[in-house]
Amino acid sequence: MRRFGLRLASLLPLLLPLLVVLLASLSGTAALAQQQPLERPFPANAVRGKMTPAYFPEVLIDGKSRQLAPSARIFNQDNLIELPAAVRGTDLVVNYTVDSWGNIDRIWILNKDEAAQKLATSDRAK
Repeated sequence: MRRFGLRLASLLPLLLPLLVVLLASLSGTAALAQQQPLERPFPANAVRGKMTPAYFPEVLIDGKSRQLAPSARIFNQDNLIELPAAVRGTDLVVNYTVDSWGNIDRIWILNKDEAAQKLATSDRAK
């Protein structure tokens, strides 16, 4: 079997500083991500309400049965898309938008900080 001239022991002094720099940059990025909360811009036509999931494509918003649009997207507190069947809870504070057919097309599940803030626009007709 043919052996290479360089062995792992001879590469270790070269790779160790690179590994240290890589780990330091990754830990700094993780700490920065934990410190700065995500600021989500909501559209001007967003409305605030309390949502309870129901059988798809229905949702209860402020106690009224509403229908999700075929292209509806639900964003969780981390701004990741959540499938309607995966949403759990009752009276979740949300911002949502309505399409031209009267269906709910986008829902943002709010975290505690966002729910405490007043919506930038006044609540329009629900």
